[in-house]
This record gives sequence, C-alpha cells and structure tokens, in this order.
Amino acid sequence: MTSTSANEPAPGTPQAAPRSLLARSLGVIHSPTPTFAAITAHPRWLGVLVLTLAINSACGIALMRTDAGRQAFVDQMVRRTEAIGNQVSDVQYAMFERMSECGVMFVAAGTLIGSVVGVAALAGLLLGVFNVGFDGRASYRHVFAVVAHSGVILAVRSLFATPLNYARESFASPTTVGVFFPMLDEASAAARFLGFIDLFFVWWVIVLAIGMSVLYGRPARPIVLGFLCVYVVIALAWAAGMAMLGGRV
Repeated sequence: MTSTSANEPAPGTPQAAPRSLLARSLGVIHSPTPTFAAITAHPRWLGVLVLTLAINSACGIALMRTDAGRQAFVDQMVRRTEAIGNQVSDVQYAMFERMSECGVMFVAAGTLIGSVVGVAALAGLLLGVFNVGFDGRASYRHVFAVVAHSGVILAVRSLFATPLNYARESFASPTTVGVFFPMLDEASAAARFLGFIDLFFVWWVIVLAIGMSVLYGRPARPIVLGFLCVYVVIALAWAAGMAMLGGRV
C-alpha cells in the first residue's frame, strides 16, 4: 500500500483548519491527535519554536540569577565530574564558581543552540527513518513542525521544574522515576537508569510519536511503543556507560 504524502491528503479527506499559535500549543497538551492533524495540514513552526525557546531560556535564566541557582550549578558540575570517577580539586571548584557567575550566559546560549540544533537533527533523523521505513513522502518542513510542537511538553517541564529546583537548590530533575527510590546508591547503575527516566520526557516521547503517526497516517500505538523502547534502550546504555566510567558496574 502506498502511503499518502503529508502534502497530498487522501481524496475526499478534509484538511484541518489552521490554528493559532496558542491553540496549537495548548492542543499539543490536551488533544494532540487533532492538533497534529492541523499542524501537518499547515506546518508552521517558527512561532512555537520561539515560544518554547523563550520559556526554557527564561526559566533557566531566572534560576541562575539567584544564589540558590548558582550554587546548584556548581553542585551539578561537581556531580558530573565525580560521576566519571574524578575528584574535584579546590582549583576546579573555584573554576566552577567563576563559571556560575556567567551562568545566565551559559544557560541562554546553551538553550538557544542546543534546542535549535536538537530539533533540526531529530527532525532529520525521523524524516530519514520514516520516509524509508514507511515509504513515506513527508517533507522536512512537516517533520520539523511536528518536532517543534512536541517541544511544548518540554517547556511545560521547565515551568514545573524551575520552582522546585530553586527550592531544592539543585539542577537535578525533580521529575525522574529515581526520586521515588532515594534508598538507591546514586552511583549505581539502577539509580542512574531510573534517574534518566523523566516523566515529562516520557510524555514528550509519547506526544512526538503521536505527531509522527498523524503525519504518516499510521496507527499511533506501535509508534508510541517503538519510541518508548528506544528511550529505555538509551537510558540503559547511558546508565551502564556511566557506571563503568565511575568504576562501578
């Protein structure tokens, strides 16, 4: 069976009406399937990309402008260094403190570059996989719009996590499965695996899978399960790698 292109709806199938940026952003949260139908019919992406970048940047900058945020930044750098089996010297700690004073710049630049590059790269990867695997004919613009709109979920995560991170004085995600298992050794592979499984990222993966299923006219369930399996495999690989670098298995 030949799949229908995102640019060529099946005969007799009415295209979804265009929606405003606000309607699309809220729709991704509460009704992703009809929302992605409208997005794929009218693949606008610039507005939602700017919106999510603004939210993520504002949350990060607001946190880094506080003493708690700067200390959390230093603590995170220390944990990352120790996670691969290295000890932090006084000189390194002082360097981390100096870096925290420029934390606003790091957060702004990192969010801008990381988000744009991440969306572009993921869209390219998904375009190749789905166009080859499903014999699809969707354009890069359509896939980019789906990926960009799924980022609304990650912006919601920023809004939810930032006040919690300020209260906890930590950049560690407060929404991972690992928070429910505080008895585990932080350096263990199990703790690292559970710490990688973020509930908001799971939500994002599901929404992204729904968007791709709508774009390619495929059932959502197998695509959602496939995406979740990939996420779990990445988490397992990361946990195993970090455990080995840290000198533990």
